[in-house]
Amino acid sequence: MAAKLRTLFPYLIALITWEVVGQLDLVASGALPAPSEIWARFWLDRADYPRHVWATLQASGAGFVIGNAIAVLAGLLFVLVPATARVARGLNIAIFALPPIAIAPILALTLEGMTPRIVLAALGVYFVTMQATVTGLSQFDSRAADLVRAYGGARAKVLRFVQVRGALPAILSGFRVAAPNAVLGAILAEFGGGGRWGLGAYLLGSLGRGEPARLWGIGLTATLIAGLSYAVFAAISGRVMGASRAITLNPAAAPPAPGMAGRPWLGLASLLLPFVVWWGLLVALRVPDMLGKTPWDVVRYLFLADGAAQAQDRLLAALAETLPITGLGLAAGLSVAFALSVSSHLSPGFTRAFVPFALVTQTMPLVALTPLLVLILGRGTSVTLWITISVTFFPAYVMITQGLAQVPRAALELPRAYGASPWRELRLVAIPASVPWVFAAIRVTVPRALLGVMIAEWLATGRGLGNLLNQSRGYMDFNMIWTVAMVSVLLSVGFYQIAQGVERMVLRRMGGA
Repeated sequence: MAAKLRTLFPYLIALITWEVVGQLDLVASGALPAPSEIWARFWLDRADYPRHVWATLQASGAGFVIGNAIAVLAGLLFVLVPATARVARGLNIAIFALPPIAIAPILALTLEGMTPRIVLAALGVYFVTMQATVTGLSQFDSRAADLVRAYGGARAKVLRFVQVRGALPAILSGFRVAAPNAVLGAILAEFGGGGRWGLGAYLLGSLGRGEPARLWGIGLTATLIAGLSYAVFAAISGRVMGASRAITLNPAAAPPAPGMAGRPWLGLASLLLPFVVWWGLLVALRVPDMLGKTPWDVVRYLFLADGAAQAQDRLLAALAETLPITGLGLAAGLSVAFALSVSSHLSPGFTRAFVPFALVTQTMPLVALTPLLVLILGRGTSVTLWITISVTFFPAYVMITQGLAQVPRAALELPRAYGASPWRELRLVAIPASVPWVFAAIRVTVPRALLGVMIAEWLATGRGLGNLLNQSRGYMDFNMIWTVAMVSVLLSVGFYQIAQGVERMVLRRMGGA
């Protein structure tokens, strides 16, 4: 009982502090209302919530099922036929790097009903579950597979009785991470114009009313749904499998299979596949030419049309505002993550107190978090930095902390034998040994940094690519909407590839040192 009270004590202190600060209006003249005020407003609005919550749950649930089904089947295909993994690598990285805000307006324009929400939710869950499936199927018990083969079992038997069963913990862990992503995808589509009902639509309709307590109520409701979805699959994973494998959001290509290295056509196919899928979906869905723009339409709009120069000027002006703050926010988020990881390594008690608060910031959907930060910080650069830090620090923190924890104990014994302090031990051994994890954190967080900046620009600052996307939607400038979407995806993929190239160069030098 005493241990439980000690665990709850930090939360009680935080809640009491929040109540006092809210009651005294110490933050931006009521922008941070007290929990009691948020609850009172929620109670007054209680009749509004059922239909909005149900709409979000329907879309996110359908997207979760569809996206995960495709992801598991894709993972099976990539393991059984390694050449397909290399061909699909470009498409997989594009999906991983895809800023949902960039395609939410396109989905709302080209699809009907709840389909945009379902599609965005499915895209949000695909990559993490696909990666978890590939990881689980690839890391099976070879001794069990040898036993099946010894009794005459063919490849299908090994897959069924060894690989698939062994992959279940990893797949369930993938579901756990993917569940909040499905909620975020559905809310982003709702916020982007995906219908009347849903928490995103409710939040959008409440932004101009000057009622912070209502905005906090909607945001916390969305956070509760995302957090519960995570908790449900965490409980299933723990109960069914006993323990779950750690899932690393690391889309680095697996080593090529024998005979694949000399096939340049696979690399070319990987490069072209995202554009072929883009073109094919427009044809398959019969999207009108006025709404749906092919890759060639975007190239013609930017370089060959009469107004190409003006389009380029607008795009370059937006990029000049977005890229610097993206780099600054990424650096700040990684710095925060590194500092927190070091603190956790030196003081394990810090982790137990910090992680629950960090999980709350990660499960609160960005579109719900941004208006609340605007109320507190205003519409300047500071709110963009805070949003970018909030979406980048936690994945980086998890990866760097995991890297520090996996330093071999034998490597730490030498400095300890010479009486090195914990900080010196960390600086000389643990940090250099965890460099691969730091680079993995950079690759994971680069697309998230651009997403955070674009959402802040869209909802708060009125600048950059996010604002250009919003303006183009208001002017029904479909060419620019598709152009911003394509440029944002190419930027994310490009940043990812640059980070991966630097990683390989540094690790190669470290290996040769």
